[in-house]
Amino acid sequence: MKTAALILALAFLAACNPSTPEDGGKTFDVETPAFAYGADVSWVSEMEAGGKGFKKQDGSTADIFEVLKDVGINSIRLRVWVNPTGGWSGKDDVVALAVRAAKAGMALMIDFHYSDFFADPSRQDFPAAWAADKGDVEKTVVHIREHTAEVLAALKDAGVAPAWIQIGNETISGFLWPLGKIDWNSSAPWDNFVKLYKAGYESAKGIFPDALVMPHLNNAFQDRAWWFKELKQRGGSFDAMALSHYPQTESGKTADQVNAAAINSIKKMAAESTLAGIPVIIAEVGVKVSTESASAAVLQSFMDEVRKLSVCKGVFYWEPEVYGGWKPAVYNSLGWGSYGMGAFTSDGRPSSIMNAFKH
Repeated sequence: MKTAALILALAFLAACNPSTPEDGGKTFDVETPAFAYGADVSWVSEMEAGGKGFKKQDGSTADIFEVLKDVGINSIRLRVWVNPTGGWSGKDDVVALAVRAAKAGMALMIDFHYSDFFADPSRQDFPAAWAADKGDVEKTVVHIREHTAEVLAALKDAGVAPAWIQIGNETISGFLWPLGKIDWNSSAPWDNFVKLYKAGYESAKGIFPDALVMPHLNNAFQDRAWWFKELKQRGGSFDAMALSHYPQTESGKTADQVNAAAINSIKKMAAESTLAGIPVIIAEVGVKVSTESASAAVLQSFMDEVRKLSVCKGVFYWEPEVYGGWKPAVYNSLGWGSYGMGAFTSDGRPSSIMNAFKH
């Protein structure tokens, strides 16, 4: 009861109390597009802090959001980490970028990782600040509710309303491991994950009831209908289904084969009776910049096919703005190389890969 009272109080305060948005009291009225031509640009503020600038395809210097609008982007995705190194992708960074996107007239997706760093099928690490409670489901439920509400209330105070909210990132095997791991060897593999997921979903809907709140899985080319069906049957609510798609990364398969498999997977999700009417969002897509011409063709082919599917309501390119071998500072300490699927040229302009988003 204490947990329920807390989240209801946070939602009530956020919804009813007068706020002062960052833009001088303005609430941004951004329409959700019928189809999201999107980009995740969560690295932008760190790139800019390091001196990186951006240009339109004609070579003129412009703000990154204007550069992206110029090639058809109408929506922005931003990830949220709990207490990240340097503050990048933390609450304040996310709110600042969200306001810039809203000023540019772009719809917003918020992607909660519930971690201090990337969460994906290979890692779903507890935030350091929550580590003492990693064995306690109920305490972790409170952490999720409070963190979700805090970030979304900050966005609301800034006058920004997300159109889409992700609860977890690529959670095919759950999140917040080991507590929320979907352990296929357990007699009740889903129980903890469903409790934790529902905490995030309910918290998000408490602040932004009109947002489409959703889980997110990797590998759109694989059968994913079963997972969403299972979550729904176990009491997990969702308003959309988010997928990642990287067609050039599967060994033994051509990009065309992976694209075709992804389209068939989405069709299967649409045909599943228990998922009927639930939209699909490709929340991440990426192709290799090193083979620009071929990669542009791969992405264009996918976009042409996915736009024919009425169930699909958008595609977001993951970090297209990366160029010139740039990488975040934390990658140096990890010994990681730079991201190879940015879609900008070496002088900071959108490459031909981004032409797939023109409409």
